[in-house]
This record gives sequence, structure tokens and C-alpha cells, in this order.
Amino acid sequence: MKKNRNSDTTISDADLERADFSPVADPEFEPEKYVRAAPSVVKKYRREAPNQKAIRALLNSSEKGISMKAEMKTLKRVETGEARIRVKKLALIGAGKLGEGLLSGVLGSQLIPVGHVTATVAHQPRADYLAEKYGVKAHTENAQAVSGANLVLICLKPQQVKGFLHEVKRELRKDALLISAAASVTTSLIERELGYPARVVRAMPNTPCLIRHGMIALARGKHATDEDVSVAKEIFGSMGRTVVVDEKHMDAITGLSASGPAYVYMIIESLAEAGVKLGLPRELSTELSAQTLLGASALVLHTGEHPAKLKDVVTTPAGCTIDGLLELEEGGLRVTLIKAVVRAAERARQLVESHNT
Repeated sequence: MKKNRNSDTTISDADLERADFSPVADPEFEPEKYVRAAPSVVKKYRREAPNQKAIRALLNSSEKGISMKAEMKTLKRVETGEARIRVKKLALIGAGKLGEGLLSGVLGSQLIPVGHVTATVAHQPRADYLAEKYGVKAHTENAQAVSGANLVLICLKPQQVKGFLHEVKRELRKDALLISAAASVTTSLIERELGYPARVVRAMPNTPCLIRHGMIALARGKHATDEDVSVAKEIFGSMGRTVVVDEKHMDAITGLSASGPAYVYMIIESLAEAGVKLGLPRELSTELSAQTLLGASALVLHTGEHPAKLKDVVTTPAGCTIDGLLELEEGGLRVTLIKAVVRAAERARQLVESHNT
């Protein structure tokens, strides 16, 4: 039995039996026959896992297995044909990279039926692409999209949010839940611009959400309910880990987890350069560096141990690691990273002030 660490769902052998994957070479392959398995899993992994034995092997692999488990976590729910979130209509406003990631996560996890989703973008060719790829209604008319929607996901640039709210105010249902992933836009701004006690939840995701390994912080507005927060957790839970925080912490979270991937990429790049300096091929050096950070991060989350304790496990007396750590301390890595997060958080605060006046 396989346990998905990203959820409470257990994937049993019986679930895999019901998934009923067909051999890749089967010329009679009919996608509709495999509706019991998450469609995105069937499509994405069919070539790598053509049968049940291959599925189990892939589930045990490090990277793709994690992704596959996350995508298969709704096998039981899909089998019953029920979604956990009851939404009459979802309007996803601004289906760019992040918006499309949300769309893919929501549909792939079967949280909301495809027929209940409408997405908007700035240009019609992009709308046509989304409609063809995901089967949703997609166009460029925001007011039309929010009309009748009881859930609105805002994935716009910060400077676009006020204009959007003024554009749709008349069409927007007053009982609609608004979840905003617009950076630097507070729940109070949305409440103020709409002019009534709107139910708003603010989200701060990061770019690994695009591959469903993201970190998302959620903060409720004054009028949002516990159920509203649960809905937001369900939606963003399809893209990674979620935490619920007071909104006063959002600037710090922006500097840490939202900007954090950029810091990590620089660390990976530096480690890879060191490998090249020592004679390793660049591709191999980059793979070693990235997987090392991935594995170390997973160990922190898996064990719950303080990073310092895990660091000490690696650092044997008079060994290689302690010499490397001394170089890092002398170079000021620890202080530099702290200062980077603080500076980014200060800038996030400045942006909030500029966008919310």
C-alpha cells in the first residue's frame, strides 16, 4: 500500500487495479475507458508506466513518484464521480503561467468539474489554447466570466487588480468567495474597492507550484469564513504544501518562500560551478547539486528535525564536511542569506504600500 505524504489519501493495490492502465502499444486505446484513473496521470505517465507493475515501480521513484502520487491522490474520489468542493461556477481571472498551473491542478485533482470552470486571458489566441487543452470555457471578458460565479480566483498582476474589480463590480455576486494570488495586494484593498464585506482569501504561492511542488501561504480577510479558508487550502493543495497565516506575515513570506526559489537556484548554480571546477561535466554537476538540495529539503520535512541537527549528522569529526562549512561561515553565507530575505521582505512591504494606497 502506497501512502501519499501530500495528503491523507492512501493509494491501495485495489485502487491501482481499478486504474486499469493499458499497454502503450494497444492500438485500441480509448481514453474514456480509463476515467477512473486521474486523466492527467494517464496522459502524462502512460508511456513510462504501461502496466500496473510499472506504475508501482514509478511510484517508488524519487522525483516522478512524488509527482505521480500527488496526481493520483484522487483515485477514490474520481471513482465516485464526486468533487470535494461544490462550486456552481469558478471564474479564473488571468490564466497566465500561474493561472494555468492552478487550472491544471484543480482539474487534474478533480476538485471542480471542467464544465463549471471559465478562464479569462488578455488575448483570444491564448483563450483558444486553454479551451482546447483543458476543455474549459475561455475568453477575454472578465465581467462575463464572473457573472454567476460563486468562486473567483484572481491571478492578475498587482497593478491590474483595481481595474478588474471596478470592471466586474456590477456582475460579481456579493456572496462569491474571492481568492487572490496577486502579489502585494491585500485583502483590505479588495474589500475596500468592492465596497461591501466581501469574503476574500489572499494567497502567496511560489514558482514550484507549476510542477505541484510549491509552497503557498494563505491569509483570510475580515469576512472570510473557516470554510472559505478550507476551500483555498483544497485548491492550492493541488499545487503543493499550504499554510494558513495572519496577513501581517505575508511580506516576510514573500521574501522567504516566494523569492526563495531564486536564492536556491543561485546556490545550485554555485555548487554546480564548483563541480565543474573539480572536473565534473556541467550536466552531471548540476544534477548532483539539484538532487542534493531536493533530498536534503525532503529530509527536513520528513523528519521534522532542526536543520542544524541534520547538518551535524553529515559533519563527521576531522572530515571533509567541516572544512567546507568553515569556508561557508568565513564567506558569510548564513548572514548573506538572512540579509537577502530581510531585504526582499522590505521591498515587498514597499510594494504593498504603493499598490494599496
